[in-house]
Amino acid sequence: MDQPNWNAGSLLGLSGSYWKACALHAAVELDLFSHLGREPVSAPEAAGRIGGSARGVAMLLRALSAMGLLQRRGERYANGPEALALLCRESPQYIGHMILHHRQLMPSWARLDQAVREGAPVRERVSLRDETARRNFLMGMFNMAMSIAPRLAKTLDLSGRRRLLDLGGGPGTYATHFCLENPTLEAVIFDLPTSRPFAEGVIGRFGMQQRVRFAGGDFLVDPLPAAFDVVWLSHILHAEGPEQAQHVVRRASAALESGGMLLIHEFILDDHDAGPLFPALFSLNMLTGTPSGQSYSEAELRAMMAAAGLRAIRLLPFEGPTESRILVGEAR
Repeated sequence: MDQPNWNAGSLLGLSGSYWKACALHAAVELDLFSHLGREPVSAPEAAGRIGGSARGVAMLLRALSAMGLLQRRGERYANGPEALALLCRESPQYIGHMILHHRQLMPSWARLDQAVREGAPVRERVSLRDETARRNFLMGMFNMAMSIAPRLAKTLDLSGRRRLLDLGGGPGTYATHFCLENPTLEAVIFDLPTSRPFAEGVIGRFGMQQRVRFAGGDFLVDPLPAAFDVVWLSHILHAEGPEQAQHVVRRASAALESGGMLLIHEFILDDHDAGPLFPALFSLNMLTGTPSGQSYSEAELRAMMAAAGLRAIRLLPFEGPTESRILVGEAR
């Protein structure tokens, strides 16, 4: 792992890096990029479109231009190509929902010292309680999965598989794309009932109502459907402590037929290294928001899978944009 050359300047740059994040968060919350559209506009025009102060909008536009997200042309500002693709709501690549989810996490990160001292969360899990926060979280999951699922579905060999369980699948992006790529595959998305409208929206968007369905329930306690030859666990184990994570892996494995395949998609820590960086930081995010959640190492996940009776456990040659990896094991 390459280590940065730390000095006073680079440390102070890191310390103040949240300024850039807050500028981005504010612009997405105001939907500024969408309001700018494709034509250059002046600061007063932009202020009128979002209902903001000319002074404040001018400062924000200048900062976003300095960050390279906007292009300044005299006294007018325009979206750069990345902003058009990723930060305008009409774009299919829009990631604003996940950015707004990050914004909702910031108050708890400001109290990280308290979470470290107490070893306990300092925020409520509002993503399951508040409608706006829940939508940002679930649609953020959809945004992120859309950057992975179509590509992964083309490289993941599910040929000959007929029934897939997407456990804790939220909006069901992966299940839907796996079925799109594999005409003989059908899928069940199992998640809390509050996820149903989002999942059914995704299923309908891709015209997969005949082959993908949603089943509501709590995968920790409620009976799971059975007789699957693939179970997909994407980013759900990190919300649980080791015992509960093992419990989920056992339940998922029990839903498999003999020869079935369990796939775990997670932010996986190295066994003997300090990183990767994103999984290491993500563990702190779990500290601030969950009683016992954390990122797990490859060795820890392999041990859970072996304890659940899986064999031929291996790491697939895949890495997601946030350093996520996939482990696969087979049911005996």
